[in-house]
Amino acid sequence: MKAKHNKKRNTAFVYEALLKEAVASIIKKDLKESKKIVNLIRKHFGPGSLLRRDLECYRSLYENQSLDKAIGERILKEATIAKKMISQDDLFIQQSEFIKDINKNVSPSVFNNFVPNYRTLATINKMFNTPSPKEKVILENKIIENMAGTTEESTVQDIDNFSYKVFVNKFNERYSDGLLKEQKELLGYYITSFADNSIELKMFMNEELGRLKNVLNEALAKEEIQTDTEMKQKTLQVIERLNEFGTTEVKREKVLITVLKTQQLVREIYKDGSNS
Repeated sequence: MKAKHNKKRNTAFVYEALLKEAVASIIKKDLKESKKIVNLIRKHFGPGSLLRRDLECYRSLYENQSLDKAIGERILKEATIAKKMISQDDLFIQQSEFIKDINKNVSPSVFNNFVPNYRTLATINKMFNTPSPKEKVILENKIIENMAGTTEESTVQDIDNFSYKVFVNKFNERYSDGLLKEQKELLGYYITSFADNSIELKMFMNEELGRLKNVLNEALAKEEIQTDTEMKQKTLQVIERLNEFGTTEVKREKVLITVLKTQQLVREIYKDGSNS
């Protein structure tokens, strides 16, 4: 019998869906809402918490890409061992409290947010929970293939396609833009910055600002921008603003919003460049 996927008991899915909510509120400058969500994530994913340990088991399988198959198999083995060491009864209680907090303090609609790698997260969840040796092996192979980058996305045949379409529609209704990998990384460091006095956030931000400035400086050499006075001026203004952030407190929402928007701008420049 195949294991049924319960998205609300999929720690990684709920975490990613809540991140979407946080980014949306930050971009909309609803700082009260974003602070509420950040505090909620900090409360349930603090250092040593069961939800954080559970999330790390998922992350090791869906955030590692283009890996050698042998390395992917080793990571999968270690993640499975780590998952088994978590008390499922205690985890269920922590998940229930987390779900209750989301429903009460944010909105039940969070669980309908579109998460692009939903199918991959569902595959991992099923692999962790299936009692069938045959299904487990099949799902493990899907995960390893995904980590190796040999498939665009792991698929699970019995995922409710209607629910998946609902996720897409709900997300598109509420937010016009998707969340880029680098935006998700930035927000993740921002939310967990309380645990290490913002050390990892500052390190990531320093590297990311350097990358963004390099891309924008390269963009200035493009003919499209050189011949467009307004575009050239705006690009220079963005670079100037990024230079100012070197001496600005990273945790300020104003800085976060600007960097998130610049990441989107840079992605568009890359996209345009590849299409030209």
